[in-house]
Amino acid sequence: MSSLVASVLLVHLLALASPGPDFFFVTQTAMSRSRAEGLLGAAGIALGIAVWAALSLLGLQFLFERFAWLLRLIMAAGALYLLWMAWGLLKSAVRKGPDTGHAVRLGNSLVKTFVMGLLTNLANPKALVYFGSVFSLFVEPGQPAAVKWLLFALIAIESLAWFCFVTVVFSLPALQAGYRSAARWIDCAAGVLFAGFSMALAWNAMHG
Repeated sequence: MSSLVASVLLVHLLALASPGPDFFFVTQTAMSRSRAEGLLGAAGIALGIAVWAALSLLGLQFLFERFAWLLRLIMAAGALYLLWMAWGLLKSAVRKGPDTGHAVRLGNSLVKTFVMGLLTNLANPKALVYFGSVFSLFVEPGQPAAVKWLLFALIAIESLAWFCFVTVVFSLPALQAGYRSAARWIDCAAGVLFAGFSMALAWNAMHG
């Protein structure tokens, strides 16, 4: 079992470290707002990952194989949400002046920051593909419930630890000062990236 746990943790860490909507949401929040809000966004993302992990352990791949329309519906909803995120970032970038020090407010409370993190992960095409295929390869139908619960707990803890680490790094004063000096361009780049994620997800929903 130790080899299975080690393999899952390594593969999951590589998946977490690869840039995607979750990473860009956390870094943009940490740089533009505060460490506390970044940590709440990270917690929301970790909860979303826990939801995907639970669904995967309960047979997500089998469900998608039986009901292909459900997968397409989830992907379409995710594409719309990511497009909305892109629109907010691009609109904020256009409104910013060269000396503006405030980023797009993706919510006006700490609770909304947490919810934004959760929704960003649930709409994340990387999470959908990863937990619907790659992660499912490690979960055999006959595995004991104790092993599944252990994998679930480790995935949730590793995800939270990683994104909290990212938040702490990107909320350092030097990086926040750098963001304030180039807020317009950073938000514009983030908006383009989110729009790209949205279009890729929409394409896969229509042609997958």
